[in-house]
Amino acid sequence: MLQIERALLPELLRSASSYPVVSLLGPRQSGKTTLVKTAFPNKPYLSLEDPDVRSFAIEDPRQFLAQYPDGAILDEVQRVPTLLSYIQGIVDEQNRPGLFILSGSHQLSLQAEISQSLAGRTGILHLMPLSLAELKAASLEQSLDQQLFYGFYPRIYQHHIEPQRFYRDYLQTYVERDVKMMINIKDLDQFRRFLNLAATRIGQLVDYSSLANDLGLSRHTIKEWISLLKASFIITALPPYFENLGKRIIKSSKLYFTDVGLACHLLGIRTAEHLANHPLRGYLFENLVVNEISKSLLNRGEEAPLYFYRDSNRLEVDLVFQHGLDLIAIEIKSSQTFNKDFLNGLTRFRSLVTQHPLKSYLIYSGEHQQKVHEHQVLNYNNAAEVVEQ
Repeated sequence: MLQIERALLPELLRSASSYPVVSLLGPRQSGKTTLVKTAFPNKPYLSLEDPDVRSFAIEDPRQFLAQYPDGAILDEVQRVPTLLSYIQGIVDEQNRPGLFILSGSHQLSLQAEISQSLAGRTGILHLMPLSLAELKAASLEQSLDQQLFYGFYPRIYQHHIEPQRFYRDYLQTYVERDVKMMINIKDLDQFRRFLNLAATRIGQLVDYSSLANDLGLSRHTIKEWISLLKASFIITALPPYFENLGKRIIKSSKLYFTDVGLACHLLGIRTAEHLANHPLRGYLFENLVVNEISKSLLNRGEEAPLYFYRDSNRLEVDLVFQHGLDLIAIEIKSSQTFNKDFLNGLTRFRSLVTQHPLKSYLIYSGEHQQKVHEHQVLNYNNAAEVVEQ
């Protein structure tokens, strides 16, 4: 099987040398199990998805953990969150770094449980699907349309799985099962239609009322389902950037998918060639770049609070975030050809920002990279340079 070195590995090892517990969160199939087994080959591994293991952990958590005096890897720990309180007692008594490695696939509830039970005792890291840099390091370079179509889940590349089959099975095996576990949805077909419709809104403002009207559901249900997709690492919602810029700011968030390959599947795109003239190709490219910046930050063990900017004067910047002392502003264009008009929004935004030093970038699909006035133009494959400089 093809081995793909994960950029998060050094940060995972550093966290294990500093904390008694390391918690690794991320979507199902993002490679968490492979990574923790690679990083800690001598630790016992237990998956709480296994009914026998889970039953023992629920019925007698003290005895279950007593089997592993030197700690263990506990995978899918959200299945038995009560274990966290018992782990707290063990690590407080032993005070040894790298004792337990936890992984999980439910973002909101699990992170809250970890923060409550293991505050100050655990490093929390996030593993997303593969980054462009990880694909390149594994000699898995593709065209842009292939990258959009295939997406970035490791299993597709390691086992040579057709994307259409992988994402079909992913939806059935993981998404629908997790949905059933988290809330009682009676009509999964309706939920699938919701997923398909959400994909058509990629890169656009979340409009709960519009989604509700199109599906014949209540606005409350749509909000609940959006929260569910966030908790399952299926989508991310980019909030608007506020910092006293003196304008009326749009308050809605923008919707993106954690993986563009899944979004393509939900849009009915069945080959990479179908992307060439697809009306949402620009939004899919924007999603890819947003994900790449987020992965670059998370793989360094940093938080990734990303925003967009849009005001009542129709000024929009695709991506805004604080990095160190700098404010980073990014415009994203899928075009291969540079046009100086692409920089207009960045120039206008620069005139509004006075509180922070500002670095501005245009990220596009063309090859020519240069400095144009105060803006840096980058090819999307080099998007990680934004957080490395």
